[in-house]
Amino acid sequence: MPIHPIPPVYDKNSQILILGSFPSVKSREVCFFYGHPQNRFWKLVSMIFEEEVPQTTEEKKSFLLRNHIALWDVIRSCDIEGSSDTSIRNVKVNELSLILNAAKIRAVYVNGKTAYKYYQKYALPMTGRSAICLPSTSPANAARNMESLYEEWKCIREGL
Repeated sequence: MPIHPIPPVYDKNSQILILGSFPSVKSREVCFFYGHPQNRFWKLVSMIFEEEVPQTTEEKKSFLLRNHIALWDVIRSCDIEGSSDTSIRNVKVNELSLILNAAKIRAVYVNGKTAYKYYQKYALPMTGRSAICLPSTSPANAARNMESLYEEWKCIREGL
């Protein structure tokens, strides 16, 4: 059972929390969020905040903190086949209170329906904080182009 290898990114100035489900194989390999080159997360948030796309892990962390974004995943450990969200079983969730107690989080967003499903089932009862489900930035969500993702995701900036 893989255990989440990536620590959360946040500081006391974080105002929005974005949660994925569980890191892909590629993200686990590079030990940072949205590590698959086809995942549109970094390109999308860069468009929203009108910045260059960060390339290195340090640039990505700086981007998040500069824009008051906390980033983590709902799931701490699970049984998973490769990167397939549909194969997730035996879920244990991350302790989101680490972030919620340290920062003034004004809104919680989840990246995709799988993250939303596990947030609703396991995290919501612990946090009491509702989450807004945004369409997944995964390349598996081929039905969504960048323009439609941008239209739905731009609310993360409006919440600041």
